[in-house]
Amino acid sequence: MSDTATMPRKPKSSPPAPPDLALKKAPSQSRAVETYERILGACGELLGEVGIERLSTNLVCQRAGISPPALYQYFPNKYAILHELGTRLMAVQNELLTPWAVPSTFELGEQDFAASVAELFLRTLELTAHMPAGIWVTRALRAVPSLQEVRNRSHDFVTDMLLVPFMTAHPRADRMQARLTIRLAIDALYAAQELLFDDPSLDPQAVATTMAQMVSAQLMRLRG
Repeated sequence: MSDTATMPRKPKSSPPAPPDLALKKAPSQSRAVETYERILGACGELLGEVGIERLSTNLVCQRAGISPPALYQYFPNKYAILHELGTRLMAVQNELLTPWAVPSTFELGEQDFAASVAELFLRTLELTAHMPAGIWVTRALRAVPSLQEVRNRSHDFVTDMLLVPFMTAHPRADRMQARLTIRLAIDALYAAQELLFDDPSLDPQAVATTMAQMVSAQLMRLRG
């Protein structure tokens, strides 16, 4: 019998547990709200300065001018703070869709619809770039596995939000295929936005136009 056959097997190590993202409590009094917002603001500032890996709750406390216990009243770790920043970013981005997501938008011809998608894409890009740490929060939602659910949940919400006016405008379209196409379009547009943040040499207008034409062409095929 070989030596390797008699060697005891090492127990398989369990994957690390995902970080707790749940808010410990929501601030209620004005002073607590101020502390809460200072934590978020400090985290956003530091995220752009030191990046995701070097970011720590101690650094956030130093920047916010508070003690660690004050931070831990609300957030169990840095990922919970990033989770809140990501949720806020997605909500603000989605607000841009409200006046756009109406049946009349989906009744536009292919070129006009593409132009409206391109305009919305550029507005979302500008909004994200001008939000405190918006670009870095976007990167965190992609890079940190435990935070990806924030983006996925938002994309599911937007998909259902857009499906209603699309089906109202085109009731004979295949609903399941329409939902799949809209969801893929949202993910593709979001990926294009991330690409522009990662590669500033690209022309935002060219990217917006190209992506919008692709999305428009796919949706035109679904019209009944």
